[in-house]
Amino acid sequence: MRPSGRNVSEMRPISIETGVTKHAEGSCLIKCGDTHVLCTATIDERVPPFLKNSGLGWVTAEYGMLPRATNTRMRREAKNGQSGRTQEIQRLIGRSLRAGVDRVALGERQITVDCDVIQADGGTRCASITGGWVALKLAVNKLMKAGDVISDPLIEPVAAVSCGIYGGQAVLDLDYPEDSEAGVDGNFVMLGNGQLVEAQMSAEGATFSRAQMDELMALAEKGVAELVAAQKAAVGA
Repeated sequence: MRPSGRNVSEMRPISIETGVTKHAEGSCLIKCGDTHVLCTATIDERVPPFLKNSGLGWVTAEYGMLPRATNTRMRREAKNGQSGRTQEIQRLIGRSLRAGVDRVALGERQITVDCDVIQADGGTRCASITGGWVALKLAVNKLMKAGDVISDPLIEPVAAVSCGIYGGQAVLDLDYPEDSEAGVDGNFVMLGNGQLVEAQMSAEGATFSRAQMDELMALAEKGVAELVAAQKAAVGA
């Protein structure tokens, strides 16, 4: 039995509220159970120096957790004092979102997606990627409406979900009690068409078989399909 009472292939309740901030070109509040992440997208008509005059756009991300996102207060991270975990998650979000972008169609501009965890209960990086795509899509819609972008540069939705081996069973969408005790923990990033962007799997005190890995992949495909449906509903696609 899972601590939440969910069956092994059941996601936590998902909600995505859009337009939650006044100034950002795209914004949403994504809730995956008790994990809540505020995602905003900012358009900049410049690109990093290494892309200047290339004709290519860029999508990057920043990630952070508020001090009381967890059950005990954490110290705020200054940008130059970010933990290795934070830096790793930022890079993961950025490259995940870029996997679904036609950077030629985006044009020579940068969109920065900020993901701020308000409340954490496992799966914050996955919720950030899923909500980050919604914020990115809303920002791109503004570019298209203004005529600054001719064709939609977002090829496919990008979403992510966690899966793991808990109590000897493959389970979908780990919350914190499961994540903290899972024998195997994995994060799966996928496009809306089912193509894999990234799979992070690691044994946490127990090894796993090829059959179990395939079982986790099947669960991830189911979970991502549900997340993509929620994304499309949120942006009116």
